[in-house]
Amino acid sequence: MTAVNIARLSEQPLHITVISDDLSVGRGVAYRARRPEYLLNVAARNMSAFPHEPDHFLQWLRTRSEFESVSEIELRERFVPRQIYGDYLRSIVQHHLQSPGEVAHASSEFVIGTAVDVAPQEAGCLVHLADGSAVEADRVVLATGNEAPAPLPGAESLLDHPAWVGNPWQQWEERLPPHDGSVILLGTGLTAVDAILTLRAKGWLGSIHAVSRHGWFPHSHFRGISYPDFPPPNVDIAALGLDELLLLIDEHCAILHARNANPAIIVDKLRPYTQRIWSGFSRDERIRFAKNYAARWNVFRHRIAPDIYSQITSSQLTGQLRVHADSIEKLRASGDRIVVELADGASLEGDLVLNATGPSSKFTATQSVLLKNLLRQGAIAPDAIDMGIRVDSDHTVLTDTGQRSPWLLALGPALKGTYWETIAVPELRVQARRVAETLLGTARTEVQEGQLQLEYML
Repeated sequence: MTAVNIARLSEQPLHITVISDDLSVGRGVAYRARRPEYLLNVAARNMSAFPHEPDHFLQWLRTRSEFESVSEIELRERFVPRQIYGDYLRSIVQHHLQSPGEVAHASSEFVIGTAVDVAPQEAGCLVHLADGSAVEADRVVLATGNEAPAPLPGAESLLDHPAWVGNPWQQWEERLPPHDGSVILLGTGLTAVDAILTLRAKGWLGSIHAVSRHGWFPHSHFRGISYPDFPPPNVDIAALGLDELLLLIDEHCAILHARNANPAIIVDKLRPYTQRIWSGFSRDERIRFAKNYAARWNVFRHRIAPDIYSQITSSQLTGQLRVHADSIEKLRASGDRIVVELADGASLEGDLVLNATGPSSKFTATQSVLLKNLLRQGAIAPDAIDMGIRVDSDHTVLTDTGQRSPWLLALGPALKGTYWETIAVPELRVQARRVAETLLGTARTEVQEGQLQLEYML
């Protein structure tokens, strides 16, 4: 989307090169899976690719025959299949980059490959690819997406084991055991939810075990109430600090409980201010929040469609899905199966074990060859809490000496330590535009606090 914004905003001739190992550029990992059971986790009204065109996705949906007769109210609250959203993103790339028309100032090309290093030259830099080729560039945007899951104890000995799935985005469905077998999901977040949906869609009848420290699955989206009392008037919630903010949240959650309303309303109403709150936290407050409160925040914040939540609940009620709130002590092979040893001394044995623990949060432990090389050179540096790349306010990368990079910019999940909220479309679309504005040297277009729409339904 950064490339699309550059093409849309450019008033001078320039050339854009997009390097990706994905043949279908634009969809990304989350939206390229051709599985109709995967739904967006956000209602259609909040999924425009462009921050200043809030109805762009809704208008695009109207071009598809299956949505022509859907009422406006229903369409706005619809949780659309992710593969359809992938089609939307792909169509935007096609329109702006691959078929831009004669009046467009920007030209573009797509290079299928994996970038492994960026080396400075007298003018600009050289992007080296894994196949030995290279691409010249004046500026480079690091849009590397989510990190791979963090390695688990014992997993290094299971890399070639037939029952181990270290990357849950690979095609593991064809490796399912018989219906009397068992699948173990390491994690209970959004990736684990996807896996359960796939198992249900394929009609697999075996046992499913899900293991995580707290045993919490994401909550469901809901119909809430208008609650104008939060944030309180004349209170700058970004200046409170972590402890006072927690007290304020607890106070208003209690009020909502008394009204039989969902306390996640407070999480949604914090959303427009979250990045400013995070930037106001001290380093110690950020570490403490990530350690003690992030898990609870995530199940309220990253909610799932009601239909999907019902399927997860159904799997639990029937006994097919069993959740274990415990830490993983060690993984080990046991013939064709894998044993998961838990911290309480118990163990589980599975015919297929998926690492669904989510992206690694320690940036300097990255498994990306590109990022490793840039770290080694000092071309990039970890942020203050080692969650991602350190950047300036305009997304220009800061080197290990604190200098602004003359050619690197970054956005997306790699900026979690800087912004905290940096993985969802409402945040990413703003970042993509700001990076484009930085590259082009155009005036920054501000998105006002409070502009984000509430995610819960009224």
